Amino acid sequence: MPLKKNIAISDSGFIFDPLTGNSFSTNPIGLEIIEQLKQNKTVAEIKNKLAEQYDLESIAIEKDLDDFLQQLAKHKLTNPDEKN
Repeated sequence: MPLKKNIAISDSGFIFDPLTGNSFSTNPIGLEIIEQLKQNKTVAEIKNKLAEQYDLESIAIEKDLDDFLQQLAKHKLTNPDEKN
């Protein structure tokens, strides 16, 4: 689920969609997920990296990651037509 190409993201977690003018903010883990999406990492790769870094259970990571990706899609920050 790649991010739209025009989305601007600051180092502090501020997300801006110039097409709609909408802006959002995220925490450091959300920012890390977004950075990995920008690098065209798969959901499985992102999940594995988060599990390694934060020593969390796979089930918890999977649920939280799915929730976060759904929020990105809800706010139309992803491009569902593209596959990564």
